Amino acid sequence: MLGSTRRNFTEEYKAQAVAFVLGEGRPVAEVARNIGCHEMTLRKWVKRAKESGAEDGSGDRSLTDSERAELERLRAENAELKMQVAFAKKVATWFAKDQR
Repeated sequence: MLGSTRRNFTEEYKAQAVAFVLGEGRPVAEVARNIGCHEMTLRKWVKRAKESGAEDGSGDRSLTDSERAELERLRAENAELKMQVAFAKKVATWFAKDQR
């Protein structure tokens, strides 16, 4: 039986390949040919990078000013709601103990 021909790529290698596609706007097929990996493999790396928001490695810096403002507002609202939920749980626990 022959050994596996499956190749393993480092995370750095994958990130660089994705950067060629997303950062430089090169076609996936071209980049895949040039780096010697299967086109579908590279498409999966690109998809995963897009989903994780690591398209250009900048994270929040890719947001517009209005998007950043909305994100900050939503984070503050989320924190407020979490505090309200925690308070409601404490009140419910207090009432439950009082009913005994």
